[in-house]
Amino acid sequence: MAPLDMGRAERGPAAEASRILTMRLADQLCGVAVPAVRDVLGPQPLARIPLAPPEVAGSLNLRGRIVTAIDLRRRLGLPPSEQGPEKAMSIVVEHGAELYSLLSDEVGEVISLPESGQEPNPPTLDPLWREVSLGVQRLGERLLILLDIPALLDLSRR
Repeated sequence: MAPLDMGRAERGPAAEASRILTMRLADQLCGVAVPAVRDVLGPQPLARIPLAPPEVAGSLNLRGRIVTAIDLRRRLGLPPSEQGPEKAMSIVVEHGAELYSLLSDEVGEVISLPESGQEPNPPTLDPLWREVSLGVQRLGERLLILLDIPALLDLSRR
């Protein structure tokens, strides 16, 4: 898979828009801010990490760096994928000088969203999801949940 284009910031009226990389977890559309994304990878072999929390699917090697793989389905209380984490797409993010791979069912596209369109989390959103969400954005009839990377990687929050 080709590296994600993280080119220059947009100019003009679109400059106030946030660039979001979309992904799908089960039937839910989610997104992460493009500046947090370091790489997007297809399915990768994972090495198990003994005694790791259940959300940690294992680790992978990315150009000589060890990357901790987080199973987002397990982290967000979703049922396991029929394909398993070994077939998941990886969105590599950096947090605290460490690399993490967020395992998702499918990686979508980079979209620009007006910051004025972001809404707070609805009260009906699962409490676990509320803890790791920055808010939501309507995309037609779908709801995009904007994920908070630091909160998502804080595995003490369960």
